[in-house]
Amino acid sequence: MKTQRTLTWLTAVALAYGLFLAITSPADVVQGQFVRIFYVHVSTAWVAFAAFGVTLIGSLAWLGFKRPILDRTAAASAEIGVFFTGLAIMTGMIWGKPVWGTAWNWGDARLVSTAVMFFVYVGYLALRRAISNPIVRANRSAVLGSMAFLMVPAVYFSVNLWRTLHQGPTIRSDGASMDPAMLSAFLTNLAAFSLLFVVFLITRTRLELLAESVASAEASERHGLAEPDLEML
Repeated sequence: MKTQRTLTWLTAVALAYGLFLAITSPADVVQGQFVRIFYVHVSTAWVAFAAFGVTLIGSLAWLGFKRPILDRTAAASAEIGVFFTGLAIMTGMIWGKPVWGTAWNWGDARLVSTAVMFFVYVGYLALRRAISNPIVRANRSAVLGSMAFLMVPAVYFSVNLWRTLHQGPTIRSDGASMDPAMLSAFLTNLAAFSLLFVVFLITRTRLELLAESVASAEASERHGLAEPDLEML
């Protein structure tokens, strides 16, 4: 618990510093002050990708080793991924309205593929809630969680495959096409949001373990209360 508290405080400091850099970094020549949404928008999208990657790893590990903690971690990470995908979509719409003149465009490959990814993982979470047997739930969710990850590269490479509203990658193998101060603010926010993901994942997994412990205790209590009635018959 002490380690988690330390990590939480570190994350809070990193987020505050990232916000400071985002506010004080130079304005974009074309987008002006609206570019500041970029630091949050891209960071939330990155966390969503990372979260779905953890779900993939947890799902494959469950299929191989059948350890309950792997299934819980995959589920918790998927929940976080859906949350941050929603944030990425919302911040993208806020950013797009003043820059593109529209909050949403069905002709943009990145927007549409991100929306599809969002609903695929919502379906993953719905599947988990529709199955009561924990083993069957874990097996079927692991298969879907593994297949669903195909949406991540589809979203990421969509701007390279189809030239629509979204710009191409800002950071490439040949360097970054942005001001050094803006790059510093971007990387700091990327690291801060990554820490936030780790904190969320640890917390959500522990909550899931606690909920299972409470449910198990309640089931044991009900079983214990039922035994005297059976003896009286």
